[in-house]
Amino acid sequence: MRIASFARAAVLFFGALPALAQSGSFSLEQVKSLPFPDGLTARGQKLAWAFNEQGLRNVYVAEAPDWKARRLTDYKEDDGQELTSLQLSADGKYVVYVRGGEHGANWNDIPPNPASSAVAPKVQIWSVPFAGGSPTLLADGDDPAVSPKSDVVAFVSAGQVSLAPIDGASAAKKLFFAKGTSDDLQWSPDGSRIAFTSGRGDHSFVGVFTSEAKPIQWIAPTTSRDGSPRWSPDGAKLVFIRRPGAGGPPEPILERRHQPWSIWTADATSGEAKLLWKAPETLRGSIPSTHGGYNLRWAARGRVTFLSYADGWPHLYSIAAGGGEPLLLTPGNFMAEHVELSPDGQFLVFAGNTGKDANDIDRRHVVRTPVNRAAPEVLTQGTGNEWSPVVLGDGSVAFLSATPQRPPLPAVLSRSGAPALIAADRIPADFPQDRLVTPKPVVYKSSDGLSVHAQLFERAGGPTKKPAIVYVHGGPPRQMLLGWHYSDYYSNAYALNQYLANRGFAVLSIDYRLGIGYGFEFHRPPDAGAQGASEYLDVKAAAEWLRTQPQIDPKRIGIYGGSYGGFLTALALGRNSDLFAAGVDIHGVHDFTADAGRRLGGTDWRYEKNDYEKAADVAWKSSPVSSLSTWKSPVLLIHADDDRNVRFSQTVDLVRRLTALGVEHEEIVIPDDTHHFFRHANWLTVNRATAAFFEKKFLGATHQ
Repeated sequence: MRIASFARAAVLFFGALPALAQSGSFSLEQVKSLPFPDGLTARGQKLAWAFNEQGLRNVYVAEAPDWKARRLTDYKEDDGQELTSLQLSADGKYVVYVRGGEHGANWNDIPPNPASSAVAPKVQIWSVPFAGGSPTLLADGDDPAVSPKSDVVAFVSAGQVSLAPIDGASAAKKLFFAKGTSDDLQWSPDGSRIAFTSGRGDHSFVGVFTSEAKPIQWIAPTTSRDGSPRWSPDGAKLVFIRRPGAGGPPEPILERRHQPWSIWTADATSGEAKLLWKAPETLRGSIPSTHGGYNLRWAARGRVTFLSYADGWPHLYSIAAGGGEPLLLTPGNFMAEHVELSPDGQFLVFAGNTGKDANDIDRRHVVRTPVNRAAPEVLTQGTGNEWSPVVLGDGSVAFLSATPQRPPLPAVLSRSGAPALIAADRIPADFPQDRLVTPKPVVYKSSDGLSVHAQLFERAGGPTKKPAIVYVHGGPPRQMLLGWHYSDYYSNAYALNQYLANRGFAVLSIDYRLGIGYGFEFHRPPDAGAQGASEYLDVKAAAEWLRTQPQIDPKRIGIYGGSYGGFLTALALGRNSDLFAAGVDIHGVHDFTADAGRRLGGTDWRYEKNDYEKAADVAWKSSPVSSLSTWKSPVLLIHADDDRNVRFSQTVDLVRRLTALGVEHEEIVIPDDTHHFFRHANWLTVNRATAAFFEKKFLGATHQ
């Protein structure tokens, strides 16, 4: 059956939930009522962050010594306008932020309008006094950079750099013109110059703007793609990343290759540059693709710090600015992400999956390391997760913190080691904190022998045979954790998994190959994605593991996931309806050969031979649409039609194919929202529908 309208879907799914009867039960609205913090930033002894409270996004601040949270803005609508790029001015008097846009998109055209407003939303830069007061609109634009002098804000508008006074006292004006698209604005330490990246298609430059009276200083321009400029502490030099320009002979699509990159230093006045370090020409030495990418910083003690996968893990390194061998700062089998440099440049803080407990590989804790020696210190321990650390003026560290039960909140770890939670009073009184299960760590083997980590959500007691659901994350470079997640998208999945467990399901959230947290070979496996979908072995093995568990009904195993998780859900239903009895596919990719030039690496219609045809054949066989002849299980398809990460046409096409084959399917379309379901109301729609679909299929009839 196909549901053609949202109204009919609402009646079916929202009316399908049976009355809560179990002791300790809670509603979906309750478990989704958590406030979610993001964008934590610090200056001196002051903090600022954004809170998403059931779709109401506002800026909050706190300061020493009491760290009492205060709301600075008063946005009262669930309109899906995100708050990003939070910055505190150096003097601590202003918070600058961006409202609107879609900053997690793969492509953008116009600002998204998730609330279907009759007035088109804009992407705008605002400032608000830290002490309180009304926000001031500075300009339409994005990517703000507050001057170290705390007087003006540089930003990008239509690919060009503009400037506005931080108090909005006068209108913004264009700062300078540069061909191409300017971004990654970096003020010099004294606030007199701006370094930036000028993207020009197949190549890019690093430039330095000083004033209208002087031409832009281009830093050692070549045919390469240069970017990520960072100033030395004294403002005399720059460090930047260099990659080869586009072009050259067509590269084999099915062959894994080293992606070269190097670090260069330059005189900021003359533009002369020299090579500081070249990445090893190995697969591990390729461009890092975890959070923050290169994580390039010019630190104190004449050290330049960066991140590399060179030893098999995404680790931090430092190298003398004058040259020499890089020093590994974070040895061990763990990753570093959410990296920040202390204000004095003496040490780095980051979130790492390491600690005293063996299961910390499936958590995040805050780690600190000096920039000039390998002495990492785990600052937070225990069964919770801590991420997004920032360093305060007195050297103490603030971060975002959660446990398997308590949702994320800002926290400050003083020099004495005593953590203090901030804004705990923002957790709603009926949030079911005491009724959430603690996910159990699970490790199972895939058919080729690979060890796969997972988290099992299961409520004690219940029937002797429970239905089970495999949850498949998206990305795919993500890692699910033993507690509330640091991503709002995956905190939503965590809430839904808790709700499903509360309803009587066992939920296995899996970390399949292609994910992060388990080393380079796990993150970058052979024959994966459109080159063979080897990661599906881990999905299939999850269902087979569940079948061996005595409390699981092997005939009632479902699967759901979003984005890349939607792709793997569809692949599971297509290839193994014998294992997966039902599924919910949320904005999944279904055909890797659709829009093939983009998905397979593109083709320039050159005369040179390439493996494009072979790669297209492998991509087709890796796609769910190639396995429709064996797709028997029912599926619910959910997609927002302004998706900027997975094209809506992927679901339109699959619906037509399933209809032609008579495969049972239902659909929910969310008009005008994006891949990330910016409106809280839309997340509730998606989650209610997912839970109701599995309840209808697995709890609505007697299974033999």
